Order: sequence, then C-alpha cells, then structure tokens
Amino acid sequence: MTCLLILAGFLLNGLAAAQARFSSQELKIELGKEGQLKSLVCQRGKEDFLFTGNPSFLLKIKTAAGWESPGALTMDEKASSIRLFYQENKVNITIIVTENPGYLSFEISEVMPEGLVDLVSWGPVPLTLNKTAAEIIGVVSNDSTAIGLMPLNVKTLGGFPLNDEGSDPSRSSSAQKTDYGSVIQAYSMDRSRERKVSGWWGQFPDMPVEPVKGETVKGSKVALFACKSNELLDRIGAIELAEGLPHPLYEGNWAKRSPRSGRSYLIADYSEETIDELLEYTSRANLQTLYHMNAWASWGHYELNPEFFPHGLRGLKTCMEKAKSKNILLGAHTLTDFINTNDAYVTPVPDKRLAITGGSTLTAPLNESDTVIRLESVKYFTNTKADWLHTVRMGDELIAYGGVSDVKPCQLTSCKRGAFGTKPSAHPKSEKIEKLLDHPYLVFFPNLELQQEIALNLAKRFNETGFSQMDFDGFEGCLASGQGDYAQELFAKTFYDNLDHMVLNGTSMSKPFYWHINTYCNWGEPWNGGFTESMQQYRIDNQGLFDRNLMPHMLGWYLLTDSTTLEEMEWMLARAAGYNAGFGMATSLKALKKNPLTPELLDAIHDWEICRRDKAFPKDLVKDLRDPSKEFHLEKVSAIVWNLYPMYRLGTQYGKTVYEKGKPRRIAILVE
Repeated sequence: MTCLLILAGFLLNGLAAAQARFSSQELKIELGKEGQLKSLVCQRGKEDFLFTGNPSFLLKIKTAAGWESPGALTMDEKASSIRLFYQENKVNITIIVTENPGYLSFEISEVMPEGLVDLVSWGPVPLTLNKTAAEIIGVVSNDSTAIGLMPLNVKTLGGFPLNDEGSDPSRSSSAQKTDYGSVIQAYSMDRSRERKVSGWWGQFPDMPVEPVKGETVKGSKVALFACKSNELLDRIGAIELAEGLPHPLYEGNWAKRSPRSGRSYLIADYSEETIDELLEYTSRANLQTLYHMNAWASWGHYELNPEFFPHGLRGLKTCMEKAKSKNILLGAHTLTDFINTNDAYVTPVPDKRLAITGGSTLTAPLNESDTVIRLESVKYFTNTKADWLHTVRMGDELIAYGGVSDVKPCQLTSCKRGAFGTKPSAHPKSEKIEKLLDHPYLVFFPNLELQQEIALNLAKRFNETGFSQMDFDGFEGCLASGQGDYAQELFAKTFYDNLDHMVLNGTSMSKPFYWHINTYCNWGEPWNGGFTESMQQYRIDNQGLFDRNLMPHMLGWYLLTDSTTLEEMEWMLARAAGYNAGFGMATSLKALKKNPLTPELLDAIHDWEICRRDKAFPKDLVKDLRDPSKEFHLEKVSAIVWNLYPMYRLGTQYGKTVYEKGKPRRIAILVE
C-alpha cells in the first residue's frame, strides 16, 4: 500500500504515466509507460533496429541494494523532460531531452533523493545491427546505417561498469556485438563519497578513494543518433561542435581529417648540440616530427633535461627555430601521470597527495634510526604482486621496507629511513602509516587532485616549449587515483583545455571521450625483436580497430639500429603502404652514423611515404602489400615516378640474403 501511495503521489506531481516519443531528422525512439525502450526507428528507411527479444530501458540505476529498472515514466512536454520512477528504491530521476536535427540528447537534471544512486547505466540499448561494432566511439552499423550512443562529458563513460572503480581494461566496450546483434551503452558513477575499490583492475584490494566533491550521476549526458554509414565521421564532428566537445583544428582542418594525424615520425633524443644532424636525417626521410624520448629531468614537474638542453628553455627555443625552418615538428614523450622518485613531488618532502593503496597505524613509537616498524595491520603491505618500491609514508618521511611480518606484533623490517632523499624523523604511537602505490618502472603516482595539477604542469611545459607532439603513454597510470576511466578522460581533457597550440597526441589506451582529443594511436613496441618479429600480428590486428573507430592507421614503433638492412626496412614499408599506415621510427644518432646503409634507409622511407600519402599504390596491389610473406623494392625513376619490384629470395651468399627482382609496376604520384 505504501509503494502504491508513493507512486500515485509521484504521478500527480507530474503528468500521468504515458509513452514518450522523440525524434531527430533520422531517428525516432519510443519509450513505454514503464520507461522501457519500445522502438528505435531510422526514419530514412523506416526500419526499426531495436531488438525486442528482451526488455531494455533507457536508464537503469544501481544502489546498495543492486540494479533496478524503472517502473513508471511521466513526460513533461513543456519542460522537454521525462521523469523515471524506480519503485523499489523510491528514486525519481528527471532527464532533459533535446531533439536536435542530427541527434537526440539526454541529460540527468535531478536525482531524488540525493546520495542513494551509486551508478546509472544508459542502456544497454540492444540493436539488430551486427556488421560492425565500433567499441571506442560507441557505434554499430551495417553497410547503409550507423547508430551511436556518445558520452557528452567526462563523467559519462562509454561501456558498462565492470568493477567498483569504473575501469575497462579493453580498448573500450561502448559498442559490442551480441548473439542477436549488438548493444551500445554508457554509464556514470557517483564519486562524491569516500569509497574503497579494487584498484587498477583488481591489483589493490580495498584501496581507499577520496571523494570528488559534487561528482554525482547528476549531469550525466549522452547523444543518441543515426546516420548513413558513410557520413558517420561528419555526424560525430557536427555533434562535437554543437555540444562544445573537443574539436581540435590543425592548420585550419579538423584534426580527424588532417593529413598530419597519420604521419610517420622519427624518434631520437636530440640536443642543442645534435639538433642540426638529426633534423637533416628527419628531413631526408621526409618525416613529420623529431620526437624526444627523454626531454624531461623528471615526470611530475617536467623541467627540461639539462643533459640535452644545458641552456634550458633558451636552448630548446633555438632547436625549435631550426626545426620550424625545415617544416619539422618537435615532440617530447611522457608517461602521463607517472612521478619519478627524483621529482619534487617525492623529494625532499613527499607530497601528501601521492596515491596510496591503504594504510595502518603505529603500535609503538619510532625514533629516527629504528629499522623495524610495529603497526596494527600489514594488510596493505603484503601485496607482493603490486609492490616494487616497498615504500611507506609517515608525515614528511618516506621509508623503504625490506620485509613484512604478519605475526603479532605486526612489523615492517629492514627499513631504510629517509628514503629518496627525505629526512628521517621520530613518529609517535598511533601515527598513520600509508603504503604508496608504485609500478615496475619504479615510479609513484598522484591521487586525483594531484593528477589534475600534473596535467596542468604538462600543459604549461608544452606551452612554454612549443612541443607539438606527445603520447599519453602509460595512460593507465591514471587508474592509481582509484577513479577508473573517469580519471583518464579527465587528465586528457585538462591537458587539452589548457594548451595554447595544437599538440598531436597518441595513447597507450583508448577511451571514448579521449577519442575527440586523440589524433592517432601508434601501438606496437620494437624492443623485443626485429622488423618482422616484434608484435607484428598485434600491429596488423590493430588496423581493423582503427577502421571501425575512424582513426588513422598506424603500425607502431620500429627500431632502426646500426645493422638494419634495406630489406628489413622495405618489408615494413610495404606493410605501411598496404594499410596506408604511419609509424614511429626509433633510433639514435649513434646508430644512424654507424649504419653504412643509413642514406639508403632514409631515402627508402622518403620514397615509400610519398607514394603512400599520395595513395599512388594501385588498389589491386593492396592485398600483396599487406601480405607479410611478400617483399618489394621501390626504385626511383624520376621526381614523380617509381618502379615497384616484387622481390624473390634466392638464398644466402656470404651471410647475406640474395634476391631477384620480379617484373616492375610503374608507380606515379600527382605531386611530390
């Protein structure tokens, strides 16, 4: 009886329960009286793509009691809103609906009562489309029609909540194929309360997470849209502009359509002394960027590395001027929010905002020289699967411990006092002792507050220096905050929002909101094998993901050593041509000088890249160029003409592979 009275009161405060219909130019959806999805029609073809074999809802909630679907819907046409009522938990959620020409938007404007809803899930929306599911951009499609669900702010994450921190270890799951077709989905979490999570994909059980003030599910917003499959990128760009999402321009062009986004680049540590030589090498290969792996003295504050820039910013500015005169960009690598142990956030006084996995309290006083620490519990100090620096923080001191005893009294043993240049000091009984979160790279991490500061530091340095390319390598480091994918999206947005110039950027992990900021993803490391061996199948598999998610094709990094051969280089360049994919060529000045074939290697890169970027390779050759068992040699005939020879291995002689050229194909470009 009580539930019925509450429901009746709810209905009287709004309008009577009713079906709701909303439409854009190409999409019409219908919601039933209980908030369930009734139809999803593409108006162009008048086809209903909603799978109706199972009940589905626009918005589900999760509370301490579990998941719940709405039981009633009312519509306020005057306010352009609907209200969903969740009877079991007595929750009302108001959603503002906006009918735009190219899409529908849904935004949570009110949740009553406050503080009860932990999670909301948009969908999952089940669809009968099943040819392509673009997991990052949240779009499913067939040959003619694409339907998408796009998060419109960083608090709204693509996919479905897999864990209590809200993180997805895959590339993303905003769209997924199913046995009946596909789903598109998004969600949002209440982060305004203190929580404990299984941090970093379960590596840090019961990790304490500080609240984010005001960060509730209120304000979560998505766009639902349909369009022709071949107009998908244009539709996303239009939504970006309409909703104020990141829409980076490079030289006046949207970065998603800029030829800069898929260009190859040279990775080598240049300095004030070596910049001229390395720019010459970069120019000879006709590569876009000269990219520095070690430009920073430390990650966290990002001061320039004096080993390469002894005159600091003035010296780097000279390098920038030289690069600009050759139309070459300069880039600098980072590891997102990793913090080196020599950074000012660690030494001589550790920042109180360094991320922790948990802690305990002292059960006995500690003087400045004690090497055994007695504490209440060693719960957070015995996690050997995720513990490389063995470091705790007490006050302004860091202490590295050598062993752990869980026999009462619990102890940390073989302790090194004043670790990482901090000062040993006395600590009273009952003082807090906290385990710092670390990583195999021997670094620490920030909590969310400090992470934001680090993103601002990084943007400031890029503004000061003029660097124009970087990678959010180690993007998963943002998980150290305990805030999951939200922290990753927030870091990238904070960096982007505070730049004063366009910075081309890649990542080690893709995420739906970051997609709007991202200009390329260059996955594939070169350190564990030669050109034909190191992660090659992984690199090829990535090309399908790039296709689905409207990203430029990239083959990853390769390593040019002092013994790299022309055959190895052209093997890779043929694959790049076949997939129309850029790459990063890692090397060093020493290797370039020592390899007698360096001029030939760079000329080969130059010629193959000109033909690739001009799309000069015949379409009937694409399959062969992608085939890793086939090899080719490109030979210049004139400024705009090349011969492409298939190469056949005849064996080896004097330790060198012997080849025979096949019949050439003439390759011509329109402009050089």
